[in-house]
Amino acid sequence: MSSAPSSTDLYDAPAAAGPVDLVVSLPGSKSLTNRALLLASIAEGPSVVRRALRSRDTTLMAAALTSLGAHVDTSSEDWRVTPAPFTADAAVDCGLAGTVMRFVPPVAALSSGTVAFDGDAHMRNRPVGEVLTALRGLGVAIEDEGRGALPFTVRGSGSVRGGLVTLDASSSSQFISALLLAGARYEQGVDVRHVGKPVPSLPHIEMTVQVLRMHGVEVDTDGANRWAVAPGPVAAVDHVIEPDLSNAAPFLALAAVTGGRVVVRDWPAETTQAGDVLRDLLTQMGCQVSFVDVADAPTGRGLEVVGPSVLAGVDVDLHDVGELTPAVAALAALAQGPSHLRGVEHIRFHETDRLAALATELRGLGAAVTEHRDGLSFTPAPLSGGVFRTYADHRMAHAAVIAGAAVPGVRVEDVATTSKTFPDFAGFWSGLLARPTGSSSEG
Repeated sequence: MSSAPSSTDLYDAPAAAGPVDLVVSLPGSKSLTNRALLLASIAEGPSVVRRALRSRDTTLMAAALTSLGAHVDTSSEDWRVTPAPFTADAAVDCGLAGTVMRFVPPVAALSSGTVAFDGDAHMRNRPVGEVLTALRGLGVAIEDEGRGALPFTVRGSGSVRGGLVTLDASSSSQFISALLLAGARYEQGVDVRHVGKPVPSLPHIEMTVQVLRMHGVEVDTDGANRWAVAPGPVAAVDHVIEPDLSNAAPFLALAAVTGGRVVVRDWPAETTQAGDVLRDLLTQMGCQVSFVDVADAPTGRGLEVVGPSVLAGVDVDLHDVGELTPAVAALAALAQGPSHLRGVEHIRFHETDRLAALATELRGLGAAVTEHRDGLSFTPAPLSGGVFRTYADHRMAHAAVIAGAAVPGVRVEDVATTSKTFPDFAGFWSGLLARPTGSSSEG
């Protein structure tokens, strides 16, 4: 494995020499890995998370759960989790992981110890106050000096009363998932009601519900903006983690921008992952998208994308799949027709203000882009090389390398931020474009 570039290095994004023809395997889903790890830590017995993603976000989750008292063995590809009582004082490093900052406090509330949370400097700007307020409403002692942000402390009493809680999850669906994941261990379960603008990224809540039900947890989803988890045991269940479909975006985009062909091994036929929407988005942009047989894939299949001769623009609402916006924006900047991406005001509160960052950096390459309150508009314009800043945001790096595959001379600042969900992404990406067409690669 090559050494990761430092945050001050500029990575020369390789331009494709022509249409690609590649078959790739991608690392596992961060969202599924961290949900599986968390539920395993509060389950009735030991379990295994197979094909777990090994990245900064997931190792931070494993470390957080270990600090609470569980044993998480990450020494092999299959991670083994053994629950244990949460009794010790602990310090949790959230890094830049929203799932750690939001999912772990409701579980830490079950501890009889005091748990302090902090993370990277930028994480102190990311919203978590709704989760903290909800926990207080359920009887949990939280100390945050009124910030509603990192750093904060959870003072556990060994149990949580639970019950009805009302919150505004319009800036992140993770607020709801966080409470649902821990809710079965609360004395009264948890009944979560959302009030406010529509919840973004609903597929992630559907993922949470599906994983809870796999663990035998009763979840009531009847009624709009309401999710209720009944109190009860969390069964020990082994998981096999799907490939991260959102991480597939730059690879499938290679087919789109080069007029080539890319196959991603083991794309699930059915999934709750938001990245599955790439199939429809790429079809709208003129790609041919289909499931194909792949002899050397564990599932025997993959998703094939064949790029068009002319990349079309799109007018799409990405509210439920906001994490795909950077990749789609890069494609829109390269399309030969106008595009409008809307419904994603909430991504201003992700690792960075993604709308402002995308507008600034794509404009720096020559894109004709207009920033709106909830989206971006593009009109066709020729792009050229230049420095593309990532703002410590892995999805911004994805946008940068997509542009760089089509436009020589794109230099990416802090491409190493991709380690959040894809270890050695830069080495893998460079090696992929250096390979002859028709080759295969493992992520």
